[in-house]
Amino acid sequence: MTETLAQALGRFASDHTASGLASELHRDVVNRLVDLVGVALAAAGDPTVDAVESTVASWGGAAQATVMSSGRRLPAPNAALVNGTLAHALDFDDTHLPSIVHPSSSIVPAALAVGEEMRANGRSLMTAVGIGLEVCLRLGMASYDRAARNHVFFERGLHATSILGALGAAVAAACLYGLDAAQITSAIGIASSMGSGLLEANRTGGTVKRMHTGWAAHSGVAAAQLARNGLTGPPTVLEGRFGLLQAFSGDRWDAGVVTDDLGVRWEFPRVHYKPYPTNHFTHAGIDAALAARARGIDTDAIVRIELGVPEPTLRTIAEPADEKAAPRTGYAAKFSGPFTVASALSGGGGLGVGHDDFTDVAVRDDERLRLASVVTCVADEEASARFPEAFGGVLRIWTDAGLVFEQRVADSRGGPETPLAPGEVDHKFTDNVARTRSAGAARDLLALLRDTASIDDVSALASAFAQLR
Repeated sequence: MTETLAQALGRFASDHTASGLASELHRDVVNRLVDLVGVALAAAGDPTVDAVESTVASWGGAAQATVMSSGRRLPAPNAALVNGTLAHALDFDDTHLPSIVHPSSSIVPAALAVGEEMRANGRSLMTAVGIGLEVCLRLGMASYDRAARNHVFFERGLHATSILGALGAAVAAACLYGLDAAQITSAIGIASSMGSGLLEANRTGGTVKRMHTGWAAHSGVAAAQLARNGLTGPPTVLEGRFGLLQAFSGDRWDAGVVTDDLGVRWEFPRVHYKPYPTNHFTHAGIDAALAARARGIDTDAIVRIELGVPEPTLRTIAEPADEKAAPRTGYAAKFSGPFTVASALSGGGGLGVGHDDFTDVAVRDDERLRLASVVTCVADEEASARFPEAFGGVLRIWTDAGLVFEQRVADSRGGPETPLAPGEVDHKFTDNVARTRSAGAARDLLALLRDTASIDDVSALASAFAQLR
């Protein structure tokens, strides 16, 4: 029988687990670890995370892996669930274009949990993370519709990050468990029945989306454990008549991108970092608003603002218009084009816009609400033509003197075309961790993560998390 997609991915994962990754790929993985761990620790104390951890703690089980924020030890799948929720709770995790998948927030927590359970070394951890990221992104690209310039999952209200993150997490976990190619194929097949997630919370609220990547990490670890103990999955689980791609994308998917140059051309180094803790569709507007602020625009004189964005993003950051102009919560404000522009013009912290701009107190600030109320979001032809290869946009600001500012952003900051400045990933990490920990503890953990390749036992990272409290 011709090799199926899942079998090709299983073979790829097994081969590269044995051979390891090139040094430049390992360096990129370390940056992903630094970024993701910092984002997760910044979410310590988030009510959603606390709800998940309290629930999971009541399940009991063996103490195998550590929750980053609390130091609590849980079974590996359960620790992955809590840590994955931490990773996505603030919407500050990395993003791949054009698939619009947040890969690290499922795969890193899964790999850390299994790495600790198995007492793997740092290089094995980095290899597993890199392989898991690549599998997740290859599958994410399979359902990207180039003609429509959108991901088919998103058109259907499906959260590709959580669905495909489960598969990437399963592969990363399977690599650390030492599974062979056939078992990794089964892990993919098992995880394909587990991944889920709906995007309605982006529109009208609810905290469940913050848990999506945690559930994906949990599912991935569980799938790998089940495959390790003999459960099998269908080899045609991806491209089969009743497989994942057909079920979630109908006929709008491309098998070729999953395996073309697999192991030769790597996709995961192209994942974008987020400089701001908001939905990525808002970042071009923030970049432009910060430029306006740097020019010293008098916000008291502003009477009208127009934010031009890619047409497909309007449903996420502009609709319903009344909800976006006056978000009910700090978390909802992260998904508002008007409010993020208002925050960039009047607030700002971290790398320009920070966590304190998106609290339940900030969304009641009169000045931000006034500015948000004069923002109109429109489809911009140029930004739409490049989406989702790039998240661009244009911002125009009128004062009582007329049009005073116009700035087009071709690519928001943080990706290969507009990378963060040297040291900004580390600055983001220390800024995140210092929200709940001392600056010294943040620097010590950063040094340990930067030296992941030299770690003999991933438990050393777990011990560092526990000592951060």
